[in-house]
Amino acid sequence: PVWAADGSWAHPLGTDRLGRDLLSRIIFGARVSLTAGVATVLLAGLVGAAVGLLAGYYRGRIGRVLMRLTDATLALPIILLALVLAVTAGPSFVNVVIAIGAILWARYARVVYGEVLALMERDFIAQARLTGCSDRRIILVHLLPNTLPSLLVLLSLQIGYVIIVEASLSFLGAGIPPPTPAWGSMIAEGRDYIASAWWVSFFPGLAILLVVLAFNLVGDWLRDELDPKLHHL
Repeated sequence: PVWAADGSWAHPLGTDRLGRDLLSRIIFGARVSLTAGVATVLLAGLVGAAVGLLAGYYRGRIGRVLMRLTDATLALPIILLALVLAVTAGPSFVNVVIAIGAILWARYARVVYGEVLALMERDFIAQARLTGCSDRRIILVHLLPNTLPSLLVLLSLQIGYVIIVEASLSFLGAGIPPPTPAWGSMIAEGRDYIASAWWVSFFPGLAILLVVLAFNLVGDWLRDELDPKLHHL
């Protein structure tokens, strides 16, 4: 690294054990981690929103079955189950996204379900039914748009969480495989050299910290902006 006695600005953050520039790999790894985070929350959000809308609108037996499935999924440890799914399917970018998304959807389903139950008591839903609107139109035109603020807040907050889970899987060897520079695998590669080359693990870990913090701040800001009740505080 540049601060070492034999350091150079050609590699400002140093190199890994194979001589690859660490800064370049962290920047490329940002694209990998952000893409995984966004793709996973979109997949989970679509599935979870659909489940929550159907369960909240139809209620009855359909709602009970869907929400029992949601509660059962929420009770599972996400990293452990994602690890099992990723190992079973094999380490790859697509499998990581599917493995995390297959568990994360339940959080969106629970949030949307609660929103829909409250919306179903509103007058505009009763008016839509009286005018002969179909179930599909009520769900897509009247219910879904009113759940979007809560979904957007949860999406922004969950991107950081997914990045941590993806990094954990990559650290354990069940995530995005080398030579793709995933931040978790970069931390794992440097753990054997932590005493002599601490920067190999430190800077990818710092990148995870900063990105997760940034998404949490964005999520908090969105929540404050989109929740009218908070404007009076």
